[in-house]
Amino acid sequence: MKSIDKYLFQAMDNYPYCLEETIQSLDYALSYDDKNTTALCLYARIQAEQLFNYEEAKNYFEQALGININAIEVYPYYIQTLLANEDFEEAEKLIDFALTVKGINKAEILIKKIQLHEIKRELKEAKKLLKELKLTVVNNEFNYYLEEAKTRIKEKLELLKPKKKKETKSKKNKKKKGC
Repeated sequence: MKSIDKYLFQAMDNYPYCLEETIQSLDYALSYDDKNTTALCLYARIQAEQLFNYEEAKNYFEQALGININAIEVYPYYIQTLLANEDFEEAEKLIDFALTVKGINKAEILIKKIQLHEIKRELKEAKKLLKELKLTVVNNEFNYYLEEAKTRIKEKLELLKPKKKKETKSKKNKKKKGC
């Protein structure tokens, strides 16, 4: 095992519970290889998830993908950062591209696509994607998410349905008296 791997494992093991040690391990890892996509991805996650510095996180993610477009570990976190930063158009493009990357967890990316449509209140599209996700999943790992998302989207669709006007009791009484 290379020294960089040791520091990467330490950083991944410490994140998010011990940020100081995570950063220290990442610094050591990047001193061995400043083009390591896993280390850059974890730095980006710290920026996005802990510091809410989405623009800085995007820079790290872009740097990682610039080094290796097939760095499949980057896509889910980068997409989540774009969603959090409300960069919806950029997120949609990245999702569409990520689904073409060989070896990527397509179910995980489809979940991000469902989230995107749900955030944008494109609930019918999100509902269609749940069916696609169900067909894509090959184990039970995503069943909980599927059921929760299905219920949540159904409830949101119900909220958006136009409500039928109910006649008030006084109107009903007037109609009866008028007959």
